[in-house]
Amino acid sequence: MSAENVDKLPVHYEQLEDLQEDLEQVELELTRIRDEKTRDLLAEREKIVEQIPNFWPLVFEHAPPEIDEYIQPTDATIIVTALKKLSVARFELPNGHPRSISIKFEFGDNEYFEDTTLEKKFWWRTAKDGWAGLVSEPVPIKWKPGKDLTDGLLDLAKQIFDDEKAGNMGKDTPAKKALVAKLENTSLDNVSFFNFFGFRGRYISEEESRVATKAEEERRQARKAGKQVDEDEDEEEDDDDDFEFEVFPNADEVAVTIVEDLYPDAIQYFLDGENLAAMSDADFEDEEEEDGMKMD
Repeated sequence: MSAENVDKLPVHYEQLEDLQEDLEQVELELTRIRDEKTRDLLAEREKIVEQIPNFWPLVFEHAPPEIDEYIQPTDATIIVTALKKLSVARFELPNGHPRSISIKFEFGDNEYFEDTTLEKKFWWRTAKDGWAGLVSEPVPIKWKPGKDLTDGLLDLAKQIFDDEKAGNMGKDTPAKKALVAKLENTSLDNVSFFNFFGFRGRYISEEESRVATKAEEERRQARKAGKQVDEDEDEEEDDDDDFEFEVFPNADEVAVTIVEDLYPDAIQYFLDGENLAAMSDADFEDEEEEDGMKMD
């Protein structure tokens, strides 16, 4: 078909968008079912791996690149020596949004922080301008003196969030000035993985998300019924400056990778690590034998 004929075809973008939304709804329903069906199996796995020394550290050692690229050498040391358990949950189910997720890390004693549990929650929210995605709240870490791997970035992110929650939204606070100054001299490509706990995303309240979701669903149902729907032209993308103060901009993507890849496939990552270790031991033994034969 020529480009000229293609241009003459009627294009119904709203129908395509609605079909895409229907497909996404099927995916969400499958996520709900999968969560229900695997919950008991994952609980059984948890009991088993608790008896295996260094299970989770080995899993992280062989994590996919989407996670591994953010783990600095010192982060890896903490994970190897202190990580005891990892657990995830779609905490808003069965009645809430299946894309809302939480990730809980449990640690033993270590020289860097006092916390034994660090849990990061991500809520799936929809904005009135049509944006949808994960938002969160900064989680503080009780660093031991001189051991803050985030160099104060996490504390500042938490302070900014607390200031805005107290009514200083949009104001140029001392914490914002300090964070901007630090970020100007910091490469986020080399920051600690523990900056992950400072991610916040856009500030979208639960009520705003509920209203926006309801309004979009009503428009979608009206289009399906063949009614003329006037899109709200007053709704423009929010020029929210939340992202200016992110200390780990890709934390939402890392979180999804942990929840949908690393955690459900943890056994395979562990076995991959065991196999590589066995191969390395075998190679070492072969080298020893060759050296012994040369000496003879």
